[in-house]
Parts: sequence; C-alpha cells; structure tokens
Amino acid sequence: MNEFLSAIKSVMAAFIGVQKKKNLEEDFSKKSAAPFIIAGLLMGALFVISVYTVVQLVLP
Repeated sequence: MNEFLSAIKSVMAAFIGVQKKKNLEEDFSKKSAAPFIIAGLLMGALFVISVYTVVQLVLP
C-alpha cells in the first residue's frame, strides 16, 4: 500500500511537471511498473471526469 501511495504522489508531480530528478531516478529503480501504470490510469480518469464535470457546470 505504501508503494502505491508513493506512486500516486510521483504521478501527481509528473502530471504538473515538478518531479525532482532524485525522485525520478528512485522511481525508475523500482522493480515493478504496475503501481505507476495503475496510478497513471487512475489520475488520467480523474482528470477527464473533473474536466467533464466543470464543463457541465459551466454550460447548463
């Protein structure tokens, strides 16, 4: 679970472009990419849903 929360934090930083090089190198040294893939898909879906919701609220 701690690895998944770390992946979410890393993906959120990467989404807005503030990932530190030290953290990036640490992420690439992990054995499995699965937590990052899942976190990326989850964050992407949340982004699309939030943009859709804002558009629906602005354009009634």
